[in-house]
Amino acid sequence: MDAEPTHVRPSVVVLGDLLLDVVVAPNAPIALGTDVPGRLTFRQGGSAATTARWLARLGCDVTLIAAIGADEIGALLCRFLAAQGVRMRPVVIPQCGTGRMGVLLDAQGERSFVQDRRAAVCLKPHALASTWLTGTTLLHLPAYSVLGEPLGSASRRAVALARTEGAKVSVDLSSSSFLLDYGRSAAAAAVAGLQPDVLFANEAEAIALLGHDDLQELDAVAPLVVIKRGSAEATVLWREGTTRRLDIPTPAIATSDTTGAGDAFDAGFISEWLRAPSKRRHAAPTLRAAVRFGQRAATRELTGRRTELELELGR
Repeated sequence: MDAEPTHVRPSVVVLGDLLLDVVVAPNAPIALGTDVPGRLTFRQGGSAATTARWLARLGCDVTLIAAIGADEIGALLCRFLAAQGVRMRPVVIPQCGTGRMGVLLDAQGERSFVQDRRAAVCLKPHALASTWLTGTTLLHLPAYSVLGEPLGSASRRAVALARTEGAKVSVDLSSSSFLLDYGRSAAAAAVAGLQPDVLFANEAEAIALLGHDDLQELDAVAPLVVIKRGSAEATVLWREGTTRRLDIPTPAIATSDTTGAGDAFDAGFISEWLRAPSKRRHAAPTLRAAVRFGQRAATRELTGRRTELELELGR
């Protein structure tokens, strides 16, 4: 018999960005020097916050540590996530406003971003209370939390606190341009220095980190790597003597906005993976089930959240 019950509710801490997304969805191609009709919506954004929201929805005991400004936008976002079941640990940075992200959608639902992260990058190590990570099963970090200061130092302190609890650490590479702007070698060293147990990436992010397309070399960064390819297959690489590989097809989904799907995938994978007994977490059936659970969460994010997540900041 397994020594660990599979019904235990995982306790996950996510550290990182809580932002206001301003989503611009034009109904016609953008025309230089004039206007086109479309829709602008305000939503809870931030990779860390979206992952935390989905972890709560999937039955995890989840805490989000995030820096916000001393403003109503930050307070509204915290109330929204608390209502979704996320335990909030906001750190207020009085001199900064709550971060915002401009999201421009094209006709295929692909996104371009303009980031104005403000308070989100200003979290300092001393702001973390050690009790916030007591009993943690896993600490999840987007790369946005790992690269740059002082947030990177806060993340390293969180990893140290989590390790004392025997927790696992997962990292999502988040953005290929962000990695390249930081510098490939420096980004690779920062991510590898955390010794993550699980690494999430899409193909572009993986290539940005490595500098080439031999993605199997990611096993030098983490013993378990999950590569997301959107509507194509997902790939899992893990060490078991030699590096093993598992490719899992992704169900086709029609959507006009892919925002948040990767974060929901991470939450689904983590939720299912942590419920497996430790000795089975690198078994192919467990990894296949975790990927499929992640794919289902991403599908729900893409197809069921449009009006649900819109923040009413005035009509």
